Amino acid sequence: VPDFVREGRFANWLRDARDWAVSRNRFWGTPIPIWTSDDMEEVICIGSIEELAQLSGVHVSDLHKESVDPITIPSRTGRGVLRRVPEVFDCWFESGSMPYAQIHYPFENTKTFEEGFPADFIAEGIDQTRGWFYTLLVISTALFNKPPFKHLIVNGIVLASDGQKMSKRAKNYPDPMEVIARHGADALRLYLINSPVVRAQNLRFTESGVHEVVKDVFLPWYNALRFLFESSIIPFERATGQPFKVPPDSVPETSNFMDKWILSFTQSLICFVHQELAEYRLYTVVPRLVKFIDHLVNWYVRMNRRRLKGDAVQNDADWRAALHTLIKVIYQMTLLMSPFTPFITEFLYQRLRSRIDFTANLTAPSGLPVGYSRVTGAPDSVHYLLSPKANDELIDSVIEDTVAWMQATVELGRIIRTRTNLPLKAPLREAIVIHPDPAVRQTILSAQAYIVEELNVRILTATDDKHRYGVQLRGQLNHRTVGIRLKKDYKAVVEAVKSMSTSDLELFAKTGSISVCGHVLSGDDMTVVYTTGGNQDEKPATEAAHVKTKKGNNKDGKENKAVSSNAREGIQRYEAASDSHGLLVILDTTADEELEHERLARELINRIQRTRKKAELIPEDPIVIVVATDSPELQLIASPTSHLADLIQATVKQPLSVLSHRVTGSGDEQTSEIVTHLAESVLPKGWCLDNEIIRETVSIPPDDFELVLFARRDESSPISCSRLLNMTQQFTENVGGSTALYPKVTVRCAFGWASSANLVLFHEDGVNRNPLGHLSFSAIQSLNGNVLYAAPLSSHSP
Repeated sequence: VPDFVREGRFANWLRDARDWAVSRNRFWGTPIPIWTSDDMEEVICIGSIEELAQLSGVHVSDLHKESVDPITIPSRTGRGVLRRVPEVFDCWFESGSMPYAQIHYPFENTKTFEEGFPADFIAEGIDQTRGWFYTLLVISTALFNKPPFKHLIVNGIVLASDGQKMSKRAKNYPDPMEVIARHGADALRLYLINSPVVRAQNLRFTESGVHEVVKDVFLPWYNALRFLFESSIIPFERATGQPFKVPPDSVPETSNFMDKWILSFTQSLICFVHQELAEYRLYTVVPRLVKFIDHLVNWYVRMNRRRLKGDAVQNDADWRAALHTLIKVIYQMTLLMSPFTPFITEFLYQRLRSRIDFTANLTAPSGLPVGYSRVTGAPDSVHYLLSPKANDELIDSVIEDTVAWMQATVELGRIIRTRTNLPLKAPLREAIVIHPDPAVRQTILSAQAYIVEELNVRILTATDDKHRYGVQLRGQLNHRTVGIRLKKDYKAVVEAVKSMSTSDLELFAKTGSISVCGHVLSGDDMTVVYTTGGNQDEKPATEAAHVKTKKGNNKDGKENKAVSSNAREGIQRYEAASDSHGLLVILDTTADEELEHERLARELINRIQRTRKKAELIPEDPIVIVVATDSPELQLIASPTSHLADLIQATVKQPLSVLSHRVTGSGDEQTSEIVTHLAESVLPKGWCLDNEIIRETVSIPPDDFELVLFARRDESSPISCSRLLNMTQQFTENVGGSTALYPKVTVRCAFGWASSANLVLFHEDGVNRNPLGHLSFSAIQSLNGNVLYAAPLSSHSP
């Protein structure tokens, strides 16, 4: 494994194998156990210490050269004495004898050897093709007429970043221990096993690649778990009063389309991993596992974010089903990844186990294994658990295919937006999906609600009529490769490609091969170019804005054909992108006043959320938002009577008021003016206004405006319960993994005190008041059961 080494490099070496001289003229090494007469006519090969003792009368326990060379054996044919040949074995002969020598076979452990031979697998670098791999095979074939292993895993060579061999003298590589200290052992391990090395190819090692594993794999994975706990489960328990804990093997009762997809996708992944690992194809497994995290975070969680937070659920049962689905998928993913990333999976498991109900283990007929909690039945470590088994009943290939087409459609739409500098916040009128297969079009339409939301379009249309939207095909030759190969016939082929019919181009797009002027064009020889508008013989360099995407660069590994857009009047609104599966996506990029207002509303939401994050507010913090702007459009959009008010409130969830001009003057004067405004617009609703939290000048081009956030409280609830609960969670769980806790910072956040507020935090032991500063985790545990007191500290206090 991989196959090309077996069928190529190793097969070629065996086919042309040369004689192997097994002797070496060295001192260090295993003495060759051959004794000969001086004329080399009498030769004895000694098979054991006992045989040597019987023939020579000398018993030795040390078989090194200096111990056995003095021993002689009397000749049986009258040729004097026999002496050992001076050579030692080639060290590769010793390595090739490893399966037998390591357990002293055949002198003992015969049963152990027979049960374990041949080995399930061995693994080494590709440089061992002529070394260890060969000598193992030669000796085993000579002894038993069969190979000594069932599978042979070949690794490539890890090179320095400049492509040279790593050298201590040249110091052309980073210290491995420093890489581990900076990024973690799991990041280094996953970087290596998800690299060309496991495909028997060389890797140019870069530390930035290790960092990308942390950034692109571990952090999104961890953030998905943190989102589940902090933004989903805790709000669910507060809102419903129901504890959330699910058995590890339970199946979520859900009818949600995306729930069914991620559950099916997970079970298919489990099947794939088990199947590929059984064949030792690690190079196919790890990429799929890493890609799955992308699917989980950037598709399932992203598209279900509001539902997981309880904002878009049908009822409590639907909310619970969403949480059950996500925790089951993360739990099974953690088990699948544990052999490859043992540390982070242990970290995640220790947090997951508090929400997984293992009590069924307490009543298991076989009893509770060692390493399982006698109270909860939970295994102490993820590494005590077996790899998950797939539930075939959850696999739905139709749903998986539907989501695959949905993802392809969305990805192509995103390519168009990126290419035309249209942010996702800008709504568009229509997305058109073109495909010749009616079944595919129907499949895509079945996911219409998700596509419309992800691409932020109003309408999704599916058709096979390219001409209605001015779409035409053109062949574009790869001049560099085709020109060199065709030489004098090149010009004729160029002219023939220019005049190719649409049917011929579609045939090439489907089969990847076509004959032109007696020459076969395939692969990268030609790219099919889609153009929106114009005639087929138009030159893309002059009359069209030609944009080319390299083959195979989209996220799903599908080929992107080049796409161009004609800028002539009447058809300039269409932009297109396509893949190698015949899917063509067109976006109508024409904006109108209604769409522009919605874009501004989404931009306003974005600025508000950024400001809340900058002020370190949590979603539940009660605030009043003031937008002070001279822009009539922003005033209209932010108005409570605007048709976009529901869109803004659905996300912001806090009172928003508009001041119809930008505030001027000093900070106190500005605050006074805004408070006067709020007294008329917001405070009559029964809220009490606290201090200004943050004031910021923000921009939604071409307008700048002030965004001001005030603290708000009800008379009956002077502090944020959410903050108190978060504070308790910090003290009890320490989810950040820090070795020190900062009680004063936590208390300030919980009570909404300013970060500069001077306070004293203490506990009473019955006699003294004991001030608290920074505490270690063990110190905070010692305070369990104590009441902590916080009080403002006056500058005049002793």
